[in-house]
This record gives sequence, C-alpha cells and structure tokens, in this order.
Amino acid sequence: MPSTDQDLWKAFQQGDEKAYTSLYMKYVKDMFRYGSSLVTTSEAFVVDCIHDVFTELWVKRERLSVPDNVKYYLLKALKTRVMHLLERKERPYTPLSELTLDFFETNDLEVIEELEFADSRQEKLRVLIAKLPNRQQEAIRLRFIENLNYNQIGEMLNVNTQSAKNLVFRATEQLKKWIILPILHFFYIFLG
Repeated sequence: MPSTDQDLWKAFQQGDEKAYTSLYMKYVKDMFRYGSSLVTTSEAFVVDCIHDVFTELWVKRERLSVPDNVKYYLLKALKTRVMHLLERKERPYTPLSELTLDFFETNDLEVIEELEFADSRQEKLRVLIAKLPNRQQEAIRLRFIENLNYNQIGEMLNVNTQSAKNLVFRATEQLKKWIILPILHFFYIFLG
C-alpha cells in the first residue's frame, strides 16, 4: 500500500479502489467535522456533500493533478460543494455565515453564565468558540482543528494571508479575554 498521501492519490488516479477507499477513510471524519461547521443542517446534507466530492474525484481522477496537501484539497472541495448547493438553493438550509440573529451577540456576563453551566473544558471551549463571529469561528477551526496554514485558510475564506492571520489573532485574543474574565469575576466576588 502507498505510504504518503501523494502516493495514495497517484494510485487512486490509476484506478486503485483500495487507495481511493483509504483516502476516503482517512479524511471523511475531518471533512464531516469541517462541513458540519459550515452549515446549520442535518448530518445527511454534509454526508451527501462529502459523497458528491468523492464521486466527482473518481470520475475526474485521470485529469486531476496531485495536490501538495490532500487534506486541504479535500476540505476546499467540500466547501465549494456545500456553498454551490446552498447558492443554488437546492437544499433549504442556511449557512452559518448568514445567521445574524440578535441572540448570537452576547455580552461578557452572559459568557460567564454559560461557562458556569459547561461541565468540561472541552464544552467550555465549545461555548466560547460559538460566541465568536462566524468568520473567526471558521478561521479558528481551520487553523487549530484542521491544521491548515494561513495561506490555505486565506484561500478557504477568500481573503489574503494577512487577513487570515488577523482573523485567527482576533479570535484567540477574544478567547483569552473570555477565559480570564471568569477568573477576575471570581476574585471580584471573593474579595468584594
């Protein structure tokens, strides 16, 4: 069996079904996680989009070039597919970036209250990330969950590399503020 992603890709391009299946198995969870972060919809919609991407890859395999970063390539292809379906309105779903309801805006005290109800660190982090603006949420996920570099993040978000860095920086600064705020709140109550 091929050892690198590029070797797997080349084998898949030559019609090797095991290599194709290996690529799918290796990246389907990452694609599902990322796809689920893009839209407020059922799991079936995201799975359908992933299958569409892999079906198209198989059909066009002989014409494709070998990507430098297979994971990035697949995530980008998934985002393109999801956005294409949403723009065509084939599915009655709303992308996260279009949700601008007032209750998504929160003040710092509300963040503290929600953190008090979160049981684990992971749940607390999930609560905090959900409070960030949508573009910052996506930038954080791409950087720290999908491990993409800033150039790739910029391409995924249709911004330049510096803007991608700025989005991640602003998001991490806000997260730091929200993480420190409950500590300060505790000391205020304890000392006050």
